[in-house]
Amino acid sequence: MAARRALKAVLVDLSGTLHIEDAAVPGAQEALKRLRSASVVVRFVTNTTKESKRDLLERLKKLEFDISEDEIFTSLTAARSLVEQKQVRPMLLVDDRALPDFNGIQTSDPNAVVVGLAPERFHYQILNQAFRLLLDGAPLIAIHKARYYKRKDGLALGPGPFVTALEYATDIKATVVGKPEKTFFLEALRGTGCEPEETVMIGDDCRDDVGGAQNVGMLGILVKTAPGAPFARLTGSLRGSRTCFFQSPPGAGKASIEQEMKKKLIHLLT
Repeated sequence: MAARRALKAVLVDLSGTLHIEDAAVPGAQEALKRLRSASVVVRFVTNTTKESKRDLLERLKKLEFDISEDEIFTSLTAARSLVEQKQVRPMLLVDDRALPDFNGIQTSDPNAVVVGLAPERFHYQILNQAFRLLLDGAPLIAIHKARYYKRKDGLALGPGPFVTALEYATDIKATVVGKPEKTFFLEALRGTGCEPEETVMIGDDCRDDVGGAQNVGMLGILVKTAPGAPFARLTGSLRGSRTCFFQSPPGAGKASIEQEMKKKLIHLLT
């Protein structure tokens, strides 16, 4: 069996891993400080499409996370890049707070459909407009296809079910740009000088975070830091040498969470 390469980079998911909406996961700030002391490159990757990258950074700073804008790679960034490459005029099914990340993109007379998380736009009239554009030959671009995401009041439908509905109705396949696509993880590593085999991904979604990272050759840490996710049911296919599991017990204190996360990281970084 080939020796495992020394780890040089860590990709960290944001929503559901470091924070849930406007609340930090207990102990996450201190865990991040400890991670930065490990002499590895740290990047933050997210499928969040509810807000622009700048608004996301402001949210994280209010939660006292020491993160800079150039350390964050979002699925919105990946979507904009693809729109520019294809030179299309997208119908943007995204939250208004995410629109600044598409500033300068021509959207009049759309000839493409871009779908993110847009609860206010997921109704019959707008989805039917998207459906008709797709029937006329417009490409379908999914910022990601997450089935659900975490809110303070529990799990909520992600954009995946709505993208799948459009695929089913039009018999076309969406181009997905966010996690768990291989290109997303490779783009996140661009400029770090690190290879996937030298990288670990930490996230709370077994499919989009850990599964996607494994498919490109990374190690994975799957965390369950909040109640509500169908953790046990969804993790069976991930058990193996490329996955570590961390589940914070109900009522776990900040110190115990930090200690457990540190143990997992030390195991992978040595």
